[in-house]
Amino acid sequence: MTPPTINLEFTALRAAYAAGDVTPVDVAAHVLDTIAARGDDGVWIHKVPRDTVLARAQALAALPPADRAALPLYGIPFSVKDCIDIAGLPTTSACPAYAYTAARTNLAVQRALDAGAVLIGKTNMDQFATGVVGVRTPYGVARNPFDAGYIPGGSSSGAAVSVSSGLCGFAFGSDTGGSGRVPASYNNVVGLKPTL
Repeated sequence: MTPPTINLEFTALRAAYAAGDVTPVDVAAHVLDTIAARGDDGVWIHKVPRDTVLARAQALAALPPADRAALPLYGIPFSVKDCIDIAGLPTTSACPAYAYTAARTNLAVQRALDAGAVLIGKTNMDQFATGVVGVRTPYGVARNPFDAGYIPGGSSSGAAVSVSSGLCGFAFGSDTGGSGRVPASYNNVVGLKPTL
């Protein structure tokens, strides 16, 4: 089934899943196809391989209905800023010379995965999270979806743009001096700085 539109907003997506209008596989394929059509848009530093994303979505879709209902983030695609570790994926903090492959997944991200979310990839950022404009990166600049001439804000630029552009339902960023809240405000999404 190819749905005409897919709304990644939590309530709408959960309702669509509950009604059987879409499956996590439909949503993941839609997101991946949209990302592919956009080309190298500066949002992503590392994308999870398509087969891996679709396998995760298929595993979720195969769960019994009661198990699906128990997962608050069931089938919701998300992204992670590239200064946050994901086991088996490189972490660069937007500095290729700093790159390493993480052995463990960040606890908050692991909790999102355990709650049923589907990881799409790691997003671009101001190098070492030291900026609020979103253009200090060797990986290209994530474009503000409202006007490509506007900066995306930073340092969590790719995270904010991934949500605002409809590529993810939510994203993990980081925020010391506005790095999550500034790009959120520039891209018309909510930036929340909680404790764990």
